[in-house]
Amino acid sequence: MQIAHDTMVMVADGEKLLLFRNEGDEKYAVLQTMAHEETPHAATHEQGSDRPGHTVSNAGQRRSSYEDTDWHDQGEQRFARHAAETLERAAGQSQGDIVLIAAPRALGEMRKHIPARLAERIVAEIPKDMVRRETDDIVEVISAHQP
Repeated sequence: MQIAHDTMVMVADGEKLLLFRNEGDEKYAVLQTMAHEETPHAATHEQGSDRPGHTVSNAGQRRSSYEDTDWHDQGEQRFARHAAETLERAAGQSQGDIVLIAAPRALGEMRKHIPARLAERIVAEIPKDMVRRETDDIVEVISAHQP
């Protein structure tokens, strides 16, 4: 797949986002960084130490326990929502297409928060974790993508 000049490319996972604009052309993409944010999330066991709660049934001796809160997962969900909002703000300043590359779980969470008018501009969604890769690798993944 080739991307046109001024196409925005967002690369994200649950902790880091990179936002680029193609300053090159369709044949030779040159990704220029527009934004870079990183918010590392500590593991759940480092964030909370409480044991899960229990409940006792009124009928008989049955006891049930509640599942632990996954604080790390909640942090990743908040960051994916933030990434979608960042993309929406940046896309308001541009009329070009959008390519979205994100780790599969982050991509699924971001889809929930991308408005329909913005989703219409997304020409490719690539479920791949590429935030810690070089821009040349990102361009290669986009080039190899078959919509």
